[in-house]
Order: sequence, then C-alpha cells, then structure tokens
Amino acid sequence: MEYCRRCGGPLTTVALLAKPRGRCARCGHVEYRDLAVAAATITEVSAGQVVLARRSIRPGYGLWVIPGGFVEAGETVAAAAIRETAEEVGLQVQLTRLVGVYSYPRSRVAVVVYHARPEGPADPAPQDGESFEARLFHQGEVPWDDLAFDSTRDALRDFFGRVTPG
Repeated sequence: MEYCRRCGGPLTTVALLAKPRGRCARCGHVEYRDLAVAAATITEVSAGQVVLARRSIRPGYGLWVIPGGFVEAGETVAAAAIRETAEEVGLQVQLTRLVGVYSYPRSRVAVVVYHARPEGPADPAPQDGESFEARLFHQGEVPWDDLAFDSTRDALRDFFGRVTPG
C-alpha cells in the first residue's frame, strides 16, 4: 500500500516490532499486513474418495485444489466452507470435523480446512467459472504433482493420514 486507508496520506516505511511497517505521514496510523482467512473442504463422497477441482483462473491455472475460498465479512468460517463448496463444485455438504489450519510465512492467507460429506447427490461439477473440471479421486489417484497450493497438499496428506482409503 502507498496510502493510508484511514486518511489517504502517504505511507512511509518504519521499523516497528522488528518488522517494516507502513506509517502514515499525515495521521500516524500504522498499517499491518493482516492475514486473510480462507475456508475449504475435503469432501469425502465414499470411503477415501474426495472431490478436487481443476482451476481455470490464476493463481494455479490448470492445477487441482480442494473447494474453497475467502471468508466474507458477516459469515462464519464454517458457513464459508459450505458456501464455497456449493459455488465451486455444486455440492451441498455437511461439515463433520476440522482437518486443520494451514498458514505459511510467505503467504497472506490462512486456510481452515474441514472434512465434509455430501447431503444429497454427489456428482461434482464446476459451477462458478473458477474451475473447468471437478472429479472424484482415491488417495492413489490424487495428482500430487499438480496441486495448486501447499495448503491443498498438506490438508490432503493430513486427511489421508487419518482415514483408511476405500
């Protein structure tokens, strides 16, 4: 950011709490680079068979992800996970448990991943223009070298480490 979000004044870089921060030259407001929160699901359709979507946008164009996206103001993380799954792969799901929370030093996003089960028919299909394919995968079929994000890889590893694949 170059300008203060409070008053529009120019930001200068200062060392504060051992990190460079933007401080407004006009009002003194300090800009912190806060994390954004994303929510995702590992939707298990049958024992060990999960839903992945192939991205049609950047970042990660052409690579596979678990359904997920950013939490919007006014919704819970769990509600965002349910909404994103419906928006991305067309499945209504029920969350069963937390798989994990994933964050990385060079990323501004923390991803909260839930295990989910479909509430109705389980025929995933792209819905929102963010992906051009949605498929079911058993653990041995997961395209591990073609996953878009570290959080997807780590969450799937954690998930498959806890279940007996079908």
